[in-house]
This record gives sequence, structure tokens and C-alpha cells, in this order.
Amino acid sequence: MRKLLAGIFTLAVVFFASHTTFSQSDPPLLLRFPTVSKTQIVFNYGGDLWIVSRDGGEARLLTSAVGDETVPSFSPDGTMVAFTGEYDGNVDVFVVPATGGVPKRLTYHPAEDYVLGWTPDGKKVLYMSWGNSFRHLEFQLYTVPVEGGFPTQLPIPIAAEASFAPDGANLAYVPHIQYQKAWKRYRGGQTTPIWIADLKNSSVTKVPHDNSNDHYPMWVGDTIYFLSDRNGPVSLFAYDAKTRLVSEALHSDGFDFKTASAGPDAIVIEQFGAVKLYDINTHETKNIKIHVSGELDAVRPHFTKVDPKRI
Repeated sequence: MRKLLAGIFTLAVVFFASHTTFSQSDPPLLLRFPTVSKTQIVFNYGGDLWIVSRDGGEARLLTSAVGDETVPSFSPDGTMVAFTGEYDGNVDVFVVPATGGVPKRLTYHPAEDYVLGWTPDGKKVLYMSWGNSFRHLEFQLYTVPVEGGFPTQLPIPIAAEASFAPDGANLAYVPHIQYQKAWKRYRGGQTTPIWIADLKNSSVTKVPHDNSNDHYPMWVGDTIYFLSDRNGPVSLFAYDAKTRLVSEALHSDGFDFKTASAGPDAIVIEQFGAVKLYDINTHETKNIKIHVSGELDAVRPHFTKVDPKRI
């Protein structure tokens, strides 16, 4: 049995090597959850946050806690980065200057708090938490002041990903989470639409949706950008809040777009661990070449005891 397993493993390695074109000098990177400002990009890599010029190049370490730091989000003016961190044994909201420094903790509830973005004025961080829910993983939306203080719950009973309108009076959001997010072309009861809430009276307008998986709403001007698999691979779409029409802004010509985040004039997209930038004004797209170097313990050659059952 062990010889058979070893043979299968060898064939798998040979197959992967023969179908991979990456060179030793340009290995694939798993850069996740990128966020963009006017001049910089922050992303998650190896459990930490890294920052790099919007043109790419050599990234530098922004956070380095023992726990995971993820889901970064630039403030509207690009001076601060909010993120979800595990500095104190719990999942909470933190902020750190884009120039680097000591992260500041903003939330203290024992439930998990996940950063979603900012209020348009940059004074508060938007996040989701199940802290006041009767059921685990039924999230509500909150804002918390950057200067510190108690959070405020938004008047929406259940919500997940969200983005404020520029005037702060409306909010585009996903009304529930999806448990099997990696299930491609899923068309069951967990498909996620995007709704628009008027925060003055809690009335809701629904973005046109035909049982597709719509994620990561991003409100820029009069347009709500979002990711969707309605036309096949997960691509970037745009909803005009005035005409209420949906159009495809950027079609994925390969792997699904995994995450996306909007900045002042561009949208940064994660695709198969790589980062690309979509210019909102010119509609042009470019891949951002990023190099990460540092003392990364996980990539050091080392011995490990592997259970044969795991091969």
C-alpha cells in the first residue's frame, strides 16, 4: 500500500511540474485580500500584512503579530489601514498607520469581528460581528470610531459584506453569508444577492439577481461594483444606481476573481493569488508585479514527520 501511495504521489509531482511554467526566480505567491489607496496596495501574505507601491515592486512588512492579520482596508484618505487581527487571542478590529507603527485595537467583544471598510468621512471603521446574534454566524453590521469608543449597530437585522454610499445615507450589502464559498457555480439556497438599504427608513432595493453568487459590493460614485459568477467565471460587474442596470465591467479570462476592494480611482482584484488593478476611469487593467522577501519560517527547508495517511 505504501509503495502504491508513493507511486501516486510521484506521478502527481511529475504532472504538476510538467504543467507548471513558473521559474525559480518567479515563484507563485498567495497574495490575498488586497486593498488599494491612491498610491499603495496592502495585502495579506503568510498571515501578515504587507504594503507596496501601486506600481508594484518590493513589498515591506506592515504587521507581524503571532496571530493572523487579514482583510485590510485603506481609510478614504489612505493614511490608515483597518484590519482583522488576533493580537490578543481573539478576532478583533485594529487600525495601523500606513507608514507603519503599533496597531490600535478598536473592538473588545469576545465574538469575532471582521473589517469590511470605512464610513465615507474616514472617522469610523465598518465591520461585521455575530456578537448580538441568537445564532452563530448570523452577522450584523457595526461601526466603531477610529479614536476609540463604543460600537454602533446599523439598523439591518442580518448582513455580511457591505459598502457605504458616498453620502453615507445608503449601504450596499450581502444579506447573509455563504457557508460553502469555494463551491464553484453553486446555485442552491445559499446564493448571495446584493441589497441596497436606505439607512433612514430601512427600505431595501435589490440589485438584479438571478440565483448567482454576488460578493464584495463596492460603492464608487453612482456605481456599485461587485463580483459575480452570473456569466460564468467570477468577474467584475457594475450596477448603475440611477438607471438600475447591471453591466459586466471586467470579464475574467481565466481563474475566478476571489476578492476585490475599491480605492479612490481603481479597484484591486485578487486572482489565483496574484493582484491586478482595474482603472475605473480608463477601464484598463494591469497585473501588479509584487516581490516579497523576508524571514518567512514556513518556506525554510526543514524536516517534518508526515503521517502516510495524509499523502
